[in-house]
Amino acid sequence: MPLKITGALLFGVLAFATSVAAQSTPPPSGITRTVIAATKLLTVTEVPLYFRAVRVTVPQGEKTALLASSGIIYQVSGSTEITFDKQSRTLTSGEGSFIAAGRTTMLKATGEAPSALLHFFLGPAMDLEQRAYAAPATVRELYRTSAPIPGLKPGNYDLNLTRIAFPPQMPSNPPHHRSGAALYYIVSGIGSNTVGGTTEAKGPGSLVYEPFDLVHQWGNPGSEPFTFLAFNINPEGVAAVLPGAPATAQ
Repeated sequence: MPLKITGALLFGVLAFATSVAAQSTPPPSGITRTVIAATKLLTVTEVPLYFRAVRVTVPQGEKTALLASSGIIYQVSGSTEITFDKQSRTLTSGEGSFIAAGRTTMLKATGEAPSALLHFFLGPAMDLEQRAYAAPATVRELYRTSAPIPGLKPGNYDLNLTRIAFPPQMPSNPPHHRSGAALYYIVSGIGSNTVGGTTEAKGPGSLVYEPFDLVHQWGNPGSEPFTFLAFNINPEGVAAVLPGAPATAQ
């Protein structure tokens, strides 16, 4: 039976059952996609929802309590032991986990260095205003949507964090839009982002928000792979990326 987590989001899977192995066969274009963590949302329309991204540092050997909106954490460096409902698992660099709202989760930096994490949140504005991490963790906000995510409709949605790599010298892909929305975090390389005929370079640490009605293109003009994380929400059974402009914008 699906578990009700908050009045805004209903999740149909357990918080610790969300890490997904890398896809075994890259697409013919040379683009690789690795799903880091994922879950199901049974409704996204009860209250307006926002994206938020923060960077978290937990000192070596220290613990912190997390109580926050639902989202996905990504291990940037070091390692972190996560404990939730008497279950524990350890994340190492490049791994991630879905964290459900409304439950206290303990995080401990277990490696020989501080634990550095990215935490991507999806939730109501009021929830995102709450302090998520207790001391001694330090938190730096990287991005927050200024308005609710537009275009969300009744029905089930997928929420995932996916690591995507474009090969060197990849031309810009055709114009496309999101069926839901996504928040990108650039990990490495320099990507070219084209919106409304204007192309901008996006490098490591950049965050890019893509609501459903943003028609855009991405390419990699550089000599190294271009790698980014996509915190994505899309209707279940509908591709995350659709060609051209949405029907309402045409």
